[in-house]
Amino acid sequence: MMASYCEQEGQEAMPKQKTHKGTKKRFRLTARGKVKHRHAGTSHLAVRRSKKRRRNLRGTRVLDDTVTKSIHIALNGYSS
Repeated sequence: MMASYCEQEGQEAMPKQKTHKGTKKRFRLTARGKVKHRHAGTSHLAVRRSKKRRRNLRGTRVLDDTVTKSIHIALNGYSS
């Protein structure tokens, strides 16, 4: 395997920040940097919730700004 340019010059390459896979599965970044996520409590046992509650749980919503910075760090700039 070929060494990178930095290793050829005698310098060690900085380690890369890895994307947190659990965060990548649960969150997406919008074009403006906001974080979207699914509503909690939608995977099963929805019969006990009212129709109004089930209807309002559909789709995604934007995450609060207090957690956005940590999500950006965990995603390392990637979202799918």
